Amino acid sequence: MKTEKAATRTKGPPKSARRRSREFALQGLYEWLLSGDTDASNGGAIEAHIRETEGFARADADHFSELLQGAMRNAALLREQIEPHLDRPIVELSPVEHGVLLIGTYELLHHLEIPYRVVINESVELTKSFGGTDGFRYVNAVLDHVASGLREHEVKSRPSGSTKAV
Repeated sequence: MKTEKAATRTKGPPKSARRRSREFALQGLYEWLLSGDTDASNGGAIEAHIRETEGFARADADHFSELLQGAMRNAALLREQIEPHLDRPIVELSPVEHGVLLIGTYELLHHLEIPYRVVINESVELTKSFGGTDGFRYVNAVLDHVASGLREHEVKSRPSGSTKAV
């Protein structure tokens, strides 16, 4: 007989505190986007609510707060970076894709110590966990273009893989 704890355990390695902080920040942004609030003024209430969520103690609380508050406060600037790479108006994105793109773009802009590939990978994993079936492909493509603009030198210096002519 399985215990409740074993039944709810996910496969794979345990989640890092940073990954958990991104998940909780996405939950907060999802709530904010669904509320239709264009001001970040109720961010404190959303943050307080999320901090009470089961499992929050295992998250990087500082990174969570910075992502949530930073994405909300800087949403207009972040959207300016995102929108040129979309194939539809940003308001037509699912709240999950929209939130993940805000988080990913925020990290690309403000966390240069995190390699752009890690930012994109973490964003893809968030979208796989919480988004629609193929939303992760869309997020991957958009953030790849955003990264090319925001971290041009880093993107250009990446190994090119197998580009030898045969």
